[in-house]
Amino acid sequence: MLKSSTCVAAALTALIATSAAAEGELNLYSSRHYDTDENLYGDFEEATGITINRIEGKADELIARMEAEGANSPADILLTVDTSRLARAKNAGILQSVDSAVLEERIPANLQDTDNEWFGFSQRGRIIFFDKENVANPPATYADLAKPEYKGLICIRSSSNTYNQTLLASIITHEGPEAAKAWAEGIVANMARDPQGGDTDQLRGIVSGECDIAVSNTYYFARAIRKDVKGVSADIDSIGWVFPNQDSTGAHMNLSGAGVAANAPNKENAILFLEYLAGDSAQKYFSSGNDEFPAVEGVELVDSVKALGEFKADDVNLSEVAKNLPEAQKIFNEVGWN
Repeated sequence: MLKSSTCVAAALTALIATSAAAEGELNLYSSRHYDTDENLYGDFEEATGITINRIEGKADELIARMEAEGANSPADILLTVDTSRLARAKNAGILQSVDSAVLEERIPANLQDTDNEWFGFSQRGRIIFFDKENVANPPATYADLAKPEYKGLICIRSSSNTYNQTLLASIITHEGPEAAKAWAEGIVANMARDPQGGDTDQLRGIVSGECDIAVSNTYYFARAIRKDVKGVSADIDSIGWVFPNQDSTGAHMNLSGAGVAANAPNKENAILFLEYLAGDSAQKYFSSGNDEFPAVEGVELVDSVKALGEFKADDVNLSEVAKNLPEAQKIFNEVGWN
């Protein structure tokens, strides 16, 4: 990841400051549903004088709504989770390219669309968790998860889950479709149960004894460190974790990101909002409020995220990964990953 630039940070601060007396509004379509984002939005409104009007819903519903609204859409920003949904929005033609020196400097190149139609602002590692007592030699890589020695031990979400879709698409990007299909077949063979529930439910599966190994995004586990999460926190000391592929590509990272709507009526305010999300104060909110990794290197982490330790993140260009999402879904269907 790129290091934050002092001069660009200063420019961003000045930009926010000069907008303090601005008038106008920003229409935000968001599929993020975290209470702590209230502070994120409130600080922007206070700093700029721009009122944020929010429409919240599931990502696919918001994308469909923007498509249906067409040129008459009031949306200025689409804020959503995962590369797959950002790519879906781009392919639907509901985003537009953004020219911003601040975003180019602050957001690493691999975390932004090649056409600058979307930018990643926070990250979640998709990593391996395991029962410390029952698993003496946990998988060290994603490939290891498919080894016969882990047969009947793995809990993982369904193939309809965007996090898994992007993970498989990244394996296709690195190793090709044949290797990715062999990996997916191995995971299906090693499942302890049919895919069910969310990421927290995979962690609960370790605690309950249904499985000894689980795949989950880091922020679900970090949240259970920071506050009480039923079925996880009370037994959290029994769970170990591995950031996979540390000797090769690094751990796969899922994104939370945003883009400016194709027909944004308040385009300048929309770009200003994206630049605000790239600033240190907003980046800290992503960590402290939702236990995520900031997109900008060097931003302070909350203790629950720090507790996960240092690791090597996969720096593959996520725009390239997005191109392999259709192939990933095809593979899931072929191997019977429900």
